[in-house]
Amino acid sequence: MNNPLPPQAEIHWIKHHLPKSLAGHSPKEQTIRAVLALSLEGNTIPFIARYRKEQTGNADEVAIAGILDAKERYDQLVERKTFISKEIEKQGKLSEALLKEIQAVEDVSLLEDIYAPFKIKRRTKAAMAKDAGLEGLAQWIWDVGHGVITPEPGQTLEIWAFTFRNTEKGYDTAESCIQGAQDILVERISDQASLRSATRIALFENGYLKTTKGPKAKAPSKFEPYFAYQEPIKNLLKKQNTYRYLAIRRGWIEEELKMTLGGAGDEGIFEKTLEGVFEQFAVPNPQTPVADILRKASKLAYKAHVLPSIEAEVHKALREIADETAIEVFIENLRKILLSAPLGPKAVLGVDPGIRTGCKLAAVNAEGQFIGDSVLYLQTEEQKAKSKELLKVLFSTGSISAVAVGNGTNGRETYAFIRDLIKESQLQIPVVLVSESGASVYSASEVAREEFANLDLTVRGAISIARRLQDPLSEWVKVDPKSIGVGQYQHDVSPHALKRALDRAVESCVNRVGVKVNTASKHLLKHVAGIGDNLAASIVEYRATHGLFQSRASLKNVPRLSDKVFQQAAGFLRVPESALPFDNTGVHPEHYEILEALIQKFNIKASNILGDEGVAWFKSHQEAKNFLIDKLGELTASDILLELAKPGLDPRDGFDPPQFRSDLSKISDLKVGMECPGVVTNVTQFGAFVDIGVHQDGLVHISQLSNQFVKDPQLVVGPGQKVKVKILEVNLEKNQIALTMRTQSTHVAAAPQPEQKPVKATTAPRPQVSPQPKRNPVVTPTYSRPKSPNALAKSNGPVIAPVSKNVPHAVTAKRTQDEFKNNPFAALKKLKTEG
Repeated sequence: MNNPLPPQAEIHWIKHHLPKSLAGHSPKEQTIRAVLALSLEGNTIPFIARYRKEQTGNADEVAIAGILDAKERYDQLVERKTFISKEIEKQGKLSEALLKEIQAVEDVSLLEDIYAPFKIKRRTKAAMAKDAGLEGLAQWIWDVGHGVITPEPGQTLEIWAFTFRNTEKGYDTAESCIQGAQDILVERISDQASLRSATRIALFENGYLKTTKGPKAKAPSKFEPYFAYQEPIKNLLKKQNTYRYLAIRRGWIEEELKMTLGGAGDEGIFEKTLEGVFEQFAVPNPQTPVADILRKASKLAYKAHVLPSIEAEVHKALREIADETAIEVFIENLRKILLSAPLGPKAVLGVDPGIRTGCKLAAVNAEGQFIGDSVLYLQTEEQKAKSKELLKVLFSTGSISAVAVGNGTNGRETYAFIRDLIKESQLQIPVVLVSESGASVYSASEVAREEFANLDLTVRGAISIARRLQDPLSEWVKVDPKSIGVGQYQHDVSPHALKRALDRAVESCVNRVGVKVNTASKHLLKHVAGIGDNLAASIVEYRATHGLFQSRASLKNVPRLSDKVFQQAAGFLRVPESALPFDNTGVHPEHYEILEALIQKFNIKASNILGDEGVAWFKSHQEAKNFLIDKLGELTASDILLELAKPGLDPRDGFDPPQFRSDLSKISDLKVGMECPGVVTNVTQFGAFVDIGVHQDGLVHISQLSNQFVKDPQLVVGPGQKVKVKILEVNLEKNQIALTMRTQSTHVAAAPQPEQKPVKATTAPRPQVSPQPKRNPVVTPTYSRPKSPNALAKSNGPVIAPVSKNVPHAVTAKRTQDEFKNNPFAALKKLKTEG
């Protein structure tokens, strides 16, 4: 049954609110419709991207995830609109025009601006004043100030306020009644959508983020560049600059920095201009007798309510775009780590370096199964001699094909020791430094305890290091991605958004490589599209009980593995043991029937269309290609031909161990101008960190990554990539190394650290604001910078709705009509002075 297509308004909203990462690659409406319909059918992102290309127009996983995320935000917006409409309707204030305005708004911030005057607030001063019957006084003040009414002779603010006394509610003097009316005015001016929008536009378009030294500032401090710093907000909202906001925020959290928003410099022009906008709105006639009270109300509304609220929106927008960008950086780095080249099924000796407690050794066989463990001590010459003998005996058995050494404390020394021993022994065993990030987290995890309940934590760590060399993907999936340490400020971004993105990235990588169902752990299987934790455990349990799976189809025998799950997962699972060769490819079982028809049509065997023979056969049989295209579409047919050409191929690169200079082991060995091989360990928005074998990674600033302009470092380098660098500067005091990848460069100045590229504010433009701007989209969930309105309404009519003439108010003295016949306010004045 076909799902109904989403309404056009939904498609329009999604198309214009996709993540910034899709900028310039916005999917067509047809793609959006297809993705939403396929998702409603219960299809996973990897399955849609891989096996529904014809429907989606070849949309990749990033685009599909972006569409689904935008759909989720759209649903939240619709849900909020429905709630607000119902709440206003309960108050009897939902006019047709207001309902249309709510339905038309596309921005969450503007929606909340509309709702603000109707929102039931907590017990505020304004609410207490209303309960005391002071809303009529507030309305009178507003009407007088805006020329709607003219006070009668003798009708001063103090005398008229006296008539609204309510001793039971605590308003027993004219002054307290005036204060209560002011509280009401402050709240209602604060709720004025036009003023909120004007403030929002001013801050986003012309505001600055400014920082100064905080109470806990250190010397030296990594936040020193921000001790006297300012930068336009709209500049910080650009993707390439968002890391600076994260750095500032971290400094503010640690109290090394103070952070404010406002105009450039200290002239106060920005703030005074905005205050003037509020005052002009509230006090159009400065000569009115109530001007002072309205002026005070406008100032309080701006400073105490609207400005802090909009500042919170600015920080939210800065945080969201910074989070989104930081997560993108993290995800891309994680992909490179997960998809790094595997050594393959070879026995490996894992080494977890240590000094006092020794280096833990753990040997695993070609299948990654634990064989045995030992300890190496390398502190004294006697210990080193004994360790050499131990390793020689171990290597002489011929059972070890490679050595994986953790790159943590004492890692370089251990690496050099084992490498030199192998060289002396004239053995051809590669020694590789392996990242041990998260190894301690894994060692203490439930996963490790389940696998190796009786082993020490350090031995578990050595096993993990060995397996990371064998098959990085299979081992890294056991570690919480946040512990891998290949992002920027990952501990400061939204935990929920980060986890969701990381889970998707891991799932994407696992499904891209494919999983051999007869050897995969449940920790790897659970990331296959559609499977999850429980089914992964069931598959492993079924395999242990009934033996190896002999085909993809036999997976259907696993309890609770439904036809829908099989559809989602089957194409990503490999069964090399199957008699059907297609079961060891990325060809989906739903296409087997088409391939069988092709085989019968051309009277050949399945083996004739596989591998090099298959490539040659299809080259000489264009009609066979056309047959697949007619049946499946060009995109799917092309994918199938690629799978048939290299059945069971691992898409990851071949293994090539990195090499470091043997004469460098510590930072003091480095000299400016030295050229060194290195391995990229992390990529950020401002550059890349490179391991050159001296314990401390060096920074290749973005300006030093290439002779050409580099907009995004990830377009040039990625974690695990081997590079050649030159030393620009060595700072022993700060333990920092500046590197360059530029060729024929004579520049040797220090490349700035991440927090050393601020954009200084040099001018202080006046904010372009006006009392009643049109409602343009300002802040979206993924943030879209507000556009300045073409024109701002000039009307500044009353913001306080008319109140009934029969507003009850307390007057303690008894009055008669005769007392008010000529000048009632004279009598009131007498009552006030006498009572």
